[in-house]
Amino acid sequence: MKKILIATTLLLATCTFAVPSANSILKKMEDNYKMTNDASAKVQMTQQKSEQGTKVFDMLWNRRDKDNAFLIVMTGPESEKGNGYLRMGDHFWMYRRNTRTFQHVSRDESIGGTDARGDDFESRKLTEMYEPSLEKDAKDTVVEEMLGAVPVYKFSVKAKVNDVDYPKKVYWVRRDNFLPLKETSYSSSGSLMQSAYYLKYTEVDGK
Repeated sequence: MKKILIATTLLLATCTFAVPSANSILKKMEDNYKMTNDASAKVQMTQQKSEQGTKVFDMLWNRRDKDNAFLIVMTGPESEKGNGYLRMGDHFWMYRRNTRTFQHVSRDESIGGTDARGDDFESRKLTEMYEPSLEKDAKDTVVEEMLGAVPVYKFSVKAKVNDVDYPKKVYWVRRDNFLPLKETSYSSSGSLMQSAYYLKYTEVDGK
């Protein structure tokens, strides 16, 4: 009987799953997001600020796969209606209806005066923009936690390039399908700039 118990214990120890690395989690998140076709969508964004109240923004978003270009046309509110944004290659233009002019702007340009930025609407590889924030002993920062009732991996990343919206981020990613549920973004000094919660996903062409 002792031999059987020992063998069972060894088998259970062998079946223990290791916590994945931050890089491998970022890669799985990329695979979930990756699109290989043209797409269009109607987007509605609700923004709440204590000093400004609640504002609702509507827009049409169109994406072309072959060169990862996208076009945003604002359809509401009235003050933003007809304004637009065009991204092609390394160039990003803003169009203003009132003056009928295009202006070359940076990737982190605010969309319609909201907290959304141009790079929120484009497809870029996470592993090209970010790398894990390692502890002093060079260990990964990935830990297993519960976000409400959902098992998640929590880990920190830092920017590898300059043209990102925020240089530091912390992710809470589901353990079963590697979809992020929460994301906090920080300035280079460590100040919390934004908290985002991803409450619902819709599958499009298997992604």
